[in-house]
Amino acid sequence: MKEYVVATMKACRNYIDNDMKAGSEEKTRRVLAEFEIKIAYFQHERLIHLMVTLFFALFLLLSIGALFMFPSEFILTGVLLTAIFFGLTIGYVMHYYFLENSVQKMYHMRDEIIAFLDPDLKNAGLTESGAKKSV
Repeated sequence: MKEYVVATMKACRNYIDNDMKAGSEEKTRRVLAEFEIKIAYFQHERLIHLMVTLFFALFLLLSIGALFMFPSEFILTGVLLTAIFFGLTIGYVMHYYFLENSVQKMYHMRDEIIAFLDPDLKNAGLTESGAKKSV
């Protein structure tokens, strides 16, 4: 999934930087439509990974609690289980962090495309690149 997200962002960034100004408006609108579909996919993936991350964090906390509640009967299995849940939780947090930041960057790229297609939205402050700074 990580490679797919990176490839999508790279392709969109390449289009924005190199082809958007020279291409037709119709092509840019098609690119925007496809990019918005991919953003929706990645938002769904992000939500699923958030839920999985939270469940593994809950399992980690429960295994730590079990270590304190049943120290003598549960020590070897509990420590092993806690270590596994800790490793999985860290891995999922890192992957969720990547997905969250990538989707945020995609929002900015989408705003760049929309600002190019409709300068009135940029002037009205409805795109990130044209947003008016609040004082």
